[in-house]
Amino acid sequence: MALLEVDHVEIRYGLVPAVKDLSITVQEGEIVTLLGANGAGKTTTLRMLSGLHNPSKGTVHFDGVELTRLVAHSIVQLGIGHVPEGRRIFPVMTVKENLEMGAYRHHRSHHSGETLEEIYELFPVLKERHAQLGGDLSGGEQQMLAIGRALMGEPRLLLLDEPSMGLAPLIVETIFSIITKIRDRGTTILLVEQNAAKALSIADRGYVLETGNVVLADAASVLLADDRVRMAYLGEDIAS
Repeated sequence: MALLEVDHVEIRYGLVPAVKDLSITVQEGEIVTLLGANGAGKTTTLRMLSGLHNPSKGTVHFDGVELTRLVAHSIVQLGIGHVPEGRRIFPVMTVKENLEMGAYRHHRSHHSGETLEEIYELFPVLKERHAQLGGDLSGGEQQMLAIGRALMGEPRLLLLDEPSMGLAPLIVETIFSIITKIRDRGTTILLVEQNAAKALSIADRGYVLETGNVVLADAASVLLADDRVRMAYLGEDIAS
């Protein structure tokens, strides 16, 4: 059984389907990436998995538990963390306070203090800036803070939505290096990312979405070599 199983899911905004007949799986220990143009349904899919949208059809199971009608805080308790597009940190709270907000799953137990030290080990800059307001951090530091906040809940599955958005190339390299470290520490990752080349370089498998449908699904290395992916998402001119 896969850790995450999405089976023939449809998600609607009113009468308009944003995701149609979506079926994907994520095995424990994998990095799986969702690729596609804006409006393909990637962010909507992650929001559905977090309980922020209910599917109109289909089912979702996480480690055998059906998520389809669960509310967001119950899904967090099961072990799913979400780093949303745009980071969504609390700008007038300190770095440490932002991270502590992520320990909701543990109800501020002593265990969350141990996790905080692990986050500081993964993101040394956050320890340096622990007393600084979140809104005063750079874009890259805010992205690290958003990821760290989600990891404070010790999720088994981490949903990452556009972690490289708006960041300088050097910072993007750092973020993707950290993502692989997170997986190596035992957290499964479902990654939405516009930078298809970077996403596929660290992923085990990938799905390509177009207008809410999966049109390609394969190992990341196979998708990297696929002419359709190279032309549409890597900006390569195959004819040349």
